[in-house]
Amino acid sequence: MYPIDKKENWFSGKGHWSNIPDEEWFDWKWQMRNRLTRKEHFENFLKLSDNEIGGFDVAKNKLSVSVTPYFFNLIDPNNPNCPIRKQLIPSSFESISSKEEMKDPVGEEGTMPVPGIVHRYPDRVLFLVTDRCASYCRYCTRSRLVSNAQDYGFHPSLEEGFQYIENNTSIRDVLISGGDPLLLSDEKLSAVLNRLKGIDHVEFVRIGSRIPIFLPQRITDNLLSIFEQQENLWISIHVNHPLECTKELYAACRKIVKAGIPLGNQTVLLKGINDETSIMKSLLHRLMMMKVKPYYLYQCDLIEGSAHLRTDPSVGLKIISELRGFTTGYSIPQFVIDAPGGGGKIPINPDYILKHDERGLLLKNYEGDTFHYPSNKNFLPKEPFLIP
Repeated sequence: MYPIDKKENWFSGKGHWSNIPDEEWFDWKWQMRNRLTRKEHFENFLKLSDNEIGGFDVAKNKLSVSVTPYFFNLIDPNNPNCPIRKQLIPSSFESISSKEEMKDPVGEEGTMPVPGIVHRYPDRVLFLVTDRCASYCRYCTRSRLVSNAQDYGFHPSLEEGFQYIENNTSIRDVLISGGDPLLLSDEKLSAVLNRLKGIDHVEFVRIGSRIPIFLPQRITDNLLSIFEQQENLWISIHVNHPLECTKELYAACRKIVKAGIPLGNQTVLLKGINDETSIMKSLLHRLMMMKVKPYYLYQCDLIEGSAHLRTDPSVGLKIISELRGFTTGYSIPQFVIDAPGGGGKIPINPDYILKHDERGLLLKNYEGDTFHYPSNKNFLPKEPFLIP
């Protein structure tokens, strides 16, 4: 376990900001106003490496730097390889791009019929409603537009997006993302959800958010009341490492679930952060304790300047094979690669089928033992079986 999964060992508190009154610390808008965004802010608490100092220069034209005080407390100042630090503090390696990397690695621009709507799959769309996040992940697949460091100028007309969804009756599922949609004001978020709720053919609405992780203070009573008014709302959060599972996140997730909203989690596989089975297992156990269903384990997208954070896909396959059978099946996510250039998510599984022929399947279980499952292609009943 990493280090000990019992909730009493999880982080909680104000850390470096112990002198801040509760009414400010627990105010999400105070957290936003006091984010660490410049190199000098970080140098007040950390000794930055030359690589990190260079990373701040790269970030100016690539992806802004921003960390909430709450989440910054999770960084171990004495560990240069701290998994929280590596996700959020820029590196000069971000300036190195290999030939296979892209600004738009999953081809969203090519499947965007109107600004802000990505329509890659037949019955569902991605609805981008903002380019802002509480904190910026250095491996972000939308770094071309998020934070506007690259002058993308993302200002979608939500009305144009609504009209596209209304006019395409094949759309039954809308994933609201960005940026982070939970940074919208309560009024604007409520308006977005209610507009979608009023479209008859939309059966299912999801919000993709890292706000509960970066900013659990945002999960207010008023926000929960907005959630409660929605009939078919789900939320997918994004937790990468067990240290991100704090008592504050636990409380936020429990509140969301109590409001009737199912929670899933998507994790990105990252080199030196969560690429060991023991770490991943601990994360999955903690998610289950918070009533969050592990959903996807993503191979890191081929975003420009991400090679220092990407593992080889074989690492993900190894982790899944070392989880299957050795921990709760319900906690094991689907390992996927979002196909480069816009092919969509492709499930990647360890090879449990050794042979498939007319006699059936030769299978391998988690312990490496083999089993034969017979074919049923030639079964023909001699006479109908009638229930009297």
